[in-house]
Amino acid sequence: MTTETKLPFEKEDINSLSTQNNEPAWLTELRVQAFSDLENLPMPKPDKTKIDKWNFTAFRKHSIESEVFTSLDELPEQVKSIVAIEEKRNLYIQRNNTPAYTSLSAELKEQGVIFTDILTAARDHAELVQQYFMKDGVKVNEHRLTALHAALLNGGAFLYVPKNVEVKEPIQAIFLVDNADATLFNHVLIVAEDNSSVTYVENYFSNVETTDGIANIVTEVIANANAKVTYGAVDTLDKGYTTYVNRRGVAGRDARIEWALGLMNDGDTISDNTTYLMGDGSSGDTKTVVVGRGEQKQNFTTQVIHHGLRSDGQILKHGVMKDSASSIFNGIGKIEHGATKANAEQESRVLMLSEKARGDANPILLIDEDDVTAGHAASVGRVDPLQLYYLMSRGISRQEAERLVIHGFLAPVVNELPIEGVKKQLVEVIERKVK
Repeated sequence: MTTETKLPFEKEDINSLSTQNNEPAWLTELRVQAFSDLENLPMPKPDKTKIDKWNFTAFRKHSIESEVFTSLDELPEQVKSIVAIEEKRNLYIQRNNTPAYTSLSAELKEQGVIFTDILTAARDHAELVQQYFMKDGVKVNEHRLTALHAALLNGGAFLYVPKNVEVKEPIQAIFLVDNADATLFNHVLIVAEDNSSVTYVENYFSNVETTDGIANIVTEVIANANAKVTYGAVDTLDKGYTTYVNRRGVAGRDARIEWALGLMNDGDTISDNTTYLMGDGSSGDTKTVVVGRGEQKQNFTTQVIHHGLRSDGQILKHGVMKDSASSIFNGIGKIEHGATKANAEQESRVLMLSEKARGDANPILLIDEDDVTAGHAASVGRVDPLQLYYLMSRGISRQEAERLVIHGFLAPVVNELPIEGVKKQLVEVIERKVK
């Protein structure tokens, strides 16, 4: 049984959109096929979270053309604070659905690094993008929201690092929403070829209130043999946004993918973060921090799926819930048959600050191989009164003591973000949300 999807779009509109963007034939065909398949695909079913009445499809405008930034001095002050303007050479800024600023150092260009918006990449590097786009990470036909994403793609970024290239400076993308009608169908595709390394950090930032915003965000990280990708993100979309975010990684032989995610949206959110350890000796390390407030409902599923021999997967999730917010934290370590000597470890902890706040931590181990190691830990509770007593006995007020405990609780993830301005931003967001 399927549920009708009501969209302010028709098949002809998809073709017109693709023609307007001067897209290659393969992307047009992918869009049209995805749109045609929508009604026959089920909605995702996040554990213990009903999303049947969430708004994922009713938007006012699909794409909004905004003014570009001719200088970083034109950025809003909140955005300036997370960009080292005097040093920044590798930066992409998307304003609503418009590529508003792009900068890549001459040195990286000479080494063959590509960093641009996803639609430009689809035109200028068609074969390269087609090779990886929604192939090994997120599949178009997984469910209705992935098909919807493919059909209505309207923004995002593409980062390509050739073989043997080490990108020493972090690369940053900022997705700024300053129009209440903006709808995000963003796709980020990162490809790191053999023996390469790169650090990428993105920020979703909205400085305008809305009541019916939609964000359908997909990221694919491909780390080929012996490559290393460090991926940091801070999501801070307004409470009026209903958000589906799907971040996937595929690690080849001896490759490593590290995630440091600050999931700070104020609206209802479902998040899927999965790392496929395909190659022997591959590893994945996922650190996630969440703060929920108001009446928002959130579901976070983090998976590491082992296929390779001696693969190592680590999951660390810390969440703070206040007011009437509720969140589900699912951590899944799956070791497939044949993944001998694999190691799957996970820890999920939720701190509740009020009587009506709810947190649910579900550690899951799925083991289909004998010669492996695995472990998990989970806890849901309130601020430790002994910690408060100790701090208050030193002359610290109760409010300040709670603040210190919360920051200490979230520090293992916050400290992993590789750009100081972004780390500072996350600390400020945490301060504002738990105040």
